[in-house]
Amino acid sequence: MPNEIVDIEEFVRLSEKAEECRIKRLKDTIKLKIKTSSRLYTIKLEKEKADPLIKRLKCKTTEV
Repeated sequence: MPNEIVDIEEFVRLSEKAEECRIKRLKDTIKLKIKTSSRLYTIKLEKEKADPLIKRLKCKTTEV
């Protein structure tokens, strides 16, 4: 089961050791999933908050 993160800063910190980030765009929200060697972490954000966050991520990103 994935762990849902609510803190943006913690999500950015976890992205430093992540293998990849998958971006899933829904109607009014964006779901980001980062995969580390041991766990999957997710966060759901509005489009206004997600776009700056995607630029701050330190791992490879792919659109789903």
